[in-house]
Amino acid sequence: MIFLYNKFMRSMFKVADIIIILLIAAFSFFSVFNIYIKPKYTAKFSEQVLIRADGNEWTFPLDAEETIEVKGPLGNTVIYIHEKKAQVLSSPCDNQTCVASGLLSRKGQWAACLPNNVLLLILAHQSILGNEGDIDAVTW
Repeated sequence: MIFLYNKFMRSMFKVADIIIILLIAAFSFFSVFNIYIKPKYTAKFSEQVLIRADGNEWTFPLDAEETIEVKGPLGNTVIYIHEKKAQVLSSPCDNQTCVASGLLSRKGQWAACLPNNVLLLILAHQSILGNEGDIDAVTW
């Protein structure tokens, strides 16, 4: 009987050792996940349209329904925001490169009418936990 008890205790220590090792491994995995992999905060990004012309700046949400006329040195540039896309409809410049750039819908896309000094830029505005944050990046 003592022999069976000793044999049982030896095998139980082996099972207990395995359980402890698995618990330590699980704890380590969840610690690494929480520290390095899981985001530290919830961030929401909403795309916005930034329009710059002659030192002025306007910001509109990309999901707005707007037609904006922006005055530049050569005349008015017409910008249209519709169905989460923005585009330059018309411009008084000769080359019409800004009109040819088409629909803009993703962060970082832009159209510029350099002769009329007008910039249209899609950017992401960040709000963290419901608070308004700063604009990520703007290059001019």
